[in-house]
Amino acid sequence: MHFDDYIRSQKADFETRLFEILRIPSVSASAENKPDMKRCADYLLHQFQALAIQCELIATAGNPLVYAEYTPANAADAPVILIYGHYDVQPPDPLNLWQSPPFEPEVRNGNVYARGANDDKGQTLTHLFAVESLLKTEGTLPCKVKFILEGEEEVGSQSLHDYVYSEAGKRKLACDCILVSDTNMFAPGQPTITYGIRGILAAELYLTGPNRDLHSGIYGGAVYNPAAALTKILSQFVDAAGRIQIPHFYDDVIPLTAKERQQFAALPFDESAFFADLNLHVNGQATWGESGYSVNERRWTRPSFDINGLTAGYQGSGSKTIIPGKASAKFTFRLVPDQDPKKVFQSLQDFIASIVPDGITWELEWQHGEGAMCLDLEKSRFVQPMSAALEKTFDRKPVFIREGGSVPIIADCHQVLGADVLFTGWGQEDDAIHSPNEKFSLESFAKGIRASAEFLKLTKEMKCLKH
Repeated sequence: MHFDDYIRSQKADFETRLFEILRIPSVSASAENKPDMKRCADYLLHQFQALAIQCELIATAGNPLVYAEYTPANAADAPVILIYGHYDVQPPDPLNLWQSPPFEPEVRNGNVYARGANDDKGQTLTHLFAVESLLKTEGTLPCKVKFILEGEEEVGSQSLHDYVYSEAGKRKLACDCILVSDTNMFAPGQPTITYGIRGILAAELYLTGPNRDLHSGIYGGAVYNPAAALTKILSQFVDAAGRIQIPHFYDDVIPLTAKERQQFAALPFDESAFFADLNLHVNGQATWGESGYSVNERRWTRPSFDINGLTAGYQGSGSKTIIPGKASAKFTFRLVPDQDPKKVFQSLQDFIASIVPDGITWELEWQHGEGAMCLDLEKSRFVQPMSAALEKTFDRKPVFIREGGSVPIIADCHQVLGADVLFTGWGQEDDAIHSPNEKFSLESFAKGIRASAEFLKLTKEMKCLKH
């Protein structure tokens, strides 16, 4: 039996197993879901054990890493492919906006709706099932394959970060190519290779004014309101032209090449449809962003700043006339190649110190940060076999894009392991990752399994360069 026939024959079983893991509420940001993290890691370990693949849970200070490794006989010169994924998911809130329970998978119009369906359980399983399909039909794999699946991607990947930089981690994860499916296709049915991702700096700013909430009638006009101070400070981060105002912020930003700008401009991108999908009514030019750049350039290749959450004062129904004693904001900067999150954080501290109003004390808390990554398409020898695998699976040549999101650990893996990185996601931009009603196309799920198997097959004639 050809592996393609096996994949078709196992459609129902693959989907059943996808639904099983989607039922596990592995929310890494929630302490009460800690047992679910271990349960999800155990579920994945069992999948590898059922295939007689060498595997283990690697204990960390946080959630366990799931590691698996298959070395075919007579494959000493074959390349080593490391498949990365994560089994943790975002919190499902707000629950009232879900059409079906977030951890009870429901199929509607060819999509499965559940938290983690796209990000990243569904995408990760495509590679596990591709390996299964090859083993069940050919009895072996054409190359050495490793898996490293983590449970902290949504909260900064600290445990995997520590492991990657350890001597044991460097040895165990040594590879020629890191394969990641945690991104989206450019359009439905359009296979895509993402060769660059933005980095991230996440922080929280805490402001304190008076030692308690105050009556706004008695104290109003005499005491600086921390909520007002917070909005004043945040309003100075970005100017009207979309440029971030922190001194030295752009010092290390690598300019876009003319070739890349032409490449992105040639993509069949409908700006009006992009905004209409978000229920944003745009007349003429895009509503927001750094001037001088297209929508795709802004969201893929330029740094940005966004407020993720604000807390201050009374949040209940009705009115409560107070000056809050405290206020805080969670925010992120998306960074581009050569920007150092730690360097940006220091500049940010200096900037806040220079603009914080008198009468307000402040603290800036580092949450997590990782650099950006961009692959040289001309030098990577794995681009061609992946392109061929995608074209054979989807009957279309892939397009090449960069991605605005961040996979925090991948830039570190790229640097420490010295390996190429291939992002080949199967999701769509309207899959609502991090939002209510997250979904994943079951057709894309099946094609992702086939494309992954095709890619592994095409590595058979390649030679290992380092390991």
